[in-house]
Amino acid sequence: MQDLDALYDLILDRKQTPKEGSYTNYLFTKGLDKILKKVGEESTEVIVAAKNDSDDEFVYEVADLAYHVLVLMADRGISVAQVKTELAEREGLMSKTKERRDIKKL
Repeated sequence: MQDLDALYDLILDRKQTPKEGSYTNYLFTKGLDKILKKVGEESTEVIVAAKNDSDDEFVYEVADLAYHVLVLMADRGISVAQVKTELAEREGLMSKTKERRDIKKL
C-alpha cells in the first residue's frame, strides 16, 4: 500500500535527483504551468468520475489527483507535514457552531 508521505518523498527525490524517463521528472522539467494544467485536468476527471457508478474509476482518478497535487506541493516547497498541521488546526472548526479561522496572513 502506498503511503502519501513516502510518495511525496519519492517525488522530492525525483525533483532533486532527476531520473531520465520519469514522468515526475517530465513534470518538473515542463514547469509550474504544466503541473497546474495536470492538477486542473485531474480535478475535472475526479468530478466526472464521482458522477459515474464506478468506484474503481473514482478511486483511480482521486489517486491521479493526489499524485499531481503532491507534485505541485513539492514544486512550491510545501510539505505534507504542513498540510497535516493545517488540517489539525481546523479540527472542530468546521461545525455550524464555530466559525472557520481566517487564512494566515504572511
